[in-house]
Amino acid sequence: MASILINAIKRLHVSPQIRLCSLNSAAVTTTTANKTINILKKEWEFPPLYTKPREVWIENLDSVEEKKLGLIELHPMVYAAPPRIDIIHSNVIWQRKYRWVSWAHTKTRAEVRGGGKKPWPQKGLGRARHGSIRSPLFRGGGVAHGPRSGKSHFFMLPFHLRLHGLTTTLSAKLAQDDLHIVKDLELPTDESQYLVDLIENRNWGPSVLIIDDTDYAPRNITAATDNLLHVNIMPVYGLNVYSMLKHDTLVLTQAAAEKIEEKLLYHLHSDNRERMKKFKIDQV
Repeated sequence: MASILINAIKRLHVSPQIRLCSLNSAAVTTTTANKTINILKKEWEFPPLYTKPREVWIENLDSVEEKKLGLIELHPMVYAAPPRIDIIHSNVIWQRKYRWVSWAHTKTRAEVRGGGKKPWPQKGLGRARHGSIRSPLFRGGGVAHGPRSGKSHFFMLPFHLRLHGLTTTLSAKLAQDDLHIVKDLELPTDESQYLVDLIENRNWGPSVLIIDDTDYAPRNITAATDNLLHVNIMPVYGLNVYSMLKHDTLVLTQAAAEKIEEKLLYHLHSDNRERMKKFKIDQV
């Protein structure tokens, strides 16, 4: 196995000793046998203690052929979290239920037409006493405890489960080689076929979710994805577990990856119990 990896590295013309130890938040240039590699080193407010940072290639979008522009370090607490399928499942159930309103409706005995007269006298006939033929005991009567329209299934998932749902899904995407980081979203053309060829050339799968750090995506990529139903663009604040699982490939811009990292690290190391008390919803 080791010989296979060494041969693969030789074919790439990349030296195996590529990682530098630097604490500065700047680009470090490493010169190998045939090429220069830029490694973006970062100084985190909460540096990793027990796990090494993950290094991911920064790719381009200005050509169909893939080009490696450099390496970026990603924090392991965000992009290398342990896989928790139970937390991912909880997030999916929550996202599917909080927007679901059931419109199934049944009528009670008061809403069914008819049944205003007592069907027979209370006494004297030996029959069971009844006050209306629209009782739930009668065929054609009302329904007891049936569904009523406008039933909301909204509930609020605990904040820590939503937080860890994002980290474990991002980590799973990176581990499966389904997370790619690009420098920016600038395309040389606004033709949809260019983006289709790029996705096919790089094996990005049938569906792609592109995340940028702002609401305003460049015009070319917006026009190119307008007719592609399997390619969607989303800002950082809209990133969610359900959308990441729904798409095969997740593409982050460099700015988006850093912003996601910054926000999640802040919440992972902060105590929000006092601040979140006023936002707590009484679900009783």
